[in-house]
Amino acid sequence: MKKLRVAIIGQGRSGRNIHGKFFKSADNDFCEVVCIVEADEFRRNRAAEEFGCDTVADYTELFGRKDIDLVVNASFSHMHYPITKDLLNHGFSVLSEKPFGRSYYECLDLIHTAEKQGVTLAAFHQSLLSPAFLNVKKIIASGKLGDVLQINLKYSGFARRWDWQTLQSRCAGGLYNTGPHPVGQALDLLGWDTDTAVAYSSMKTVLTSGDGDDYAKVILQAPHKPTVDIEVISADAFAGDYVFKIYGSKGTLCSTNSSYKLKYVEDFSAYPARPVTAVPLSDENGNPIYCSEKLTFTEVDEKISGSSFDVAVRDFYRMMYDAIFEGKPLAIPPEHAAQVIGIIEACHAENPLPVRFD
Repeated sequence: MKKLRVAIIGQGRSGRNIHGKFFKSADNDFCEVVCIVEADEFRRNRAAEEFGCDTVADYTELFGRKDIDLVVNASFSHMHYPITKDLLNHGFSVLSEKPFGRSYYECLDLIHTAEKQGVTLAAFHQSLLSPAFLNVKKIIASGKLGDVLQINLKYSGFARRWDWQTLQSRCAGGLYNTGPHPVGQALDLLGWDTDTAVAYSSMKTVLTSGDGDDYAKVILQAPHKPTVDIEVISADAFAGDYVFKIYGSKGTLCSTNSSYKLKYVEDFSAYPARPVTAVPLSDENGNPIYCSEKLTFTEVDEKISGSSFDVAVRDFYRMMYDAIFEGKPLAIPPEHAAQVIGIIEACHAENPLPVRFD
């Protein structure tokens, strides 16, 4: 089997611990790392030992090479756009880490550049392929929940940060760092409706040492679609009860990334509609009673195998392989990643935070 020859820019947590980890795993039999780009000498030397490949200090040293099918841009967030554009203009196919860019304009510029150069471009939205998220979509499609009324996505915890990913100057903060996951999933559940708008947003700097947001509340709405409530909050000490919560006319789905609970009424025809009455309800003795009925629920409580950091990474790279070698369309096209950034950009415009660091 022909292997996808990959160069990775960056050996930080993403470049080494997500992309690099997959390439070294037993799940990978179709990709080969041929070069690592890393400015830090220690990390560069370590990468040479771990991958047994070429290493260079600057991505421009890749220019002119013909043995690279895909460059993974896992550089600092604020460098995603300029480095990706430079690579595209030099004829490379590129997989950019999230965020795809700082603005919708930057994303569209990358898309147009890739089209002009005839190369493949994607943003690493692997959470759209996570087993938990695919399970959510499967249950919604089954009709067991009835009409979906509201979708809640919660990517929260309680933690303080003081690294570069807290700085607005680095295109960071919670909504740019973590937000692409729930925002992308929200837009996917809304069918990537281009009429989706930010109905409400609130962003604050609470616990972080930097000047980026670590509190973000976003409500999305699209015509005739469910309301979506997104939270990316670093001040939630009770986080973990769910990542996805779907409210439907027949029941509710509550899911983390490792398990889910489903509770629904299979057939409401077994419960004839009650005629409305303006008369207070009473029991047989004339005592006032609460309006209620006993419903029989079907309940499911199951584990989920795989995550965004193993199964989803493998499937994302298989998608890239098929796109580059077989010309198949990307299931997660860059236009979708641009739409995600458009939502995040709108939230920042509505909630400008003071810039305190260069």
